[in-house]
Amino acid sequence: MNFSGQQKQLVKPPQRGIFPLDHDGECKQKMKSYLACLDKEKRNHYKCRELSKEYLQCRMDRDLMAKEDLDGLGFSKGSEIKYTPESAEGQKAAEGFIAGKHIEKPRKWFWQS
Repeated sequence: MNFSGQQKQLVKPPQRGIFPLDHDGECKQKMKSYLACLDKEKRNHYKCRELSKEYLQCRMDRDLMAKEDLDGLGFSKGSEIKYTPESAEGQKAAEGFIAGKHIEKPRKWFWQS
């Protein structure tokens, strides 16, 4: 008996993200080369873009994931990421950033006049 008064919920699987595991290791070499590239490039995934594309294509060719246009997965010519020597992450810390220093005038609390 359902005391909460709610109807039984219908559970839908996600559109992407669930696919058979590669038990036979058909695409294992492509996966390893992609992961090695990530390690070499300090996790900058955009430098390993072609290897990622090859790995996904391998999975699609062997029915380990749904066949989909690679442009829809972010591999179109217009979606390429332009490499910058250093990302903005960590740049402020390297320059000696102090939090709150950009505030021009000191602010008073509500009880101060």
